[in-house]
Amino acid sequence: MIENKITGAVIGAAVEVHKLLGPGLLESAYEVALKKELELRGFGVRQQVGLPVVYKNEKVDLGYRIDLLVEDKVVVEVKSVDALHDVHLAQILTYLRLSHRRLGLLINFNVKMLKDGIRRVIQGY
Repeated sequence: MIENKITGAVIGAAVEVHKLLGPGLLESAYEVALKKELELRGFGVRQQVGLPVVYKNEKVDLGYRIDLLVEDKVVVEVKSVDALHDVHLAQILTYLRLSHRRLGLLINFNVKMLKDGIRRVIQGY
C-alpha cells in the first residue's frame, strides 16, 4: 500500500476517534484508540516504536519513541495540546530522519475540528 493511501486512511481513522472521544483527553487515550481503529480497518500498526540515536557510529538509546508506525511506512505523532508549535513539527521531522521514513502525520486531537489539528509532513520537503 502506498504512503498516500495510508495517510488518507489514518486521517479517516483519526476523524472517527475524534468524533467518538472529542477533545480534552490525554495523548495516550487517543494513541490507543487510533491504533485500535486502524487495526479494525486492517492496517498493521506498531505503537511506541523505539528510535535509537546514532552519534559518531555509536548507537545511543535515549528513549525516543514513535507513537504509531503504520504499515512500517508512515510515522504518526499524536498530540493533545492547545496548539501545534514549530517544536512539534521539528520533532516529527527528526523522527522521520532518524527512522529513515519519508512521510508522517502530526495529529493534535485537542481541537474543535480535527482538520485544524492535522499536519502532513514529508521528509526533505
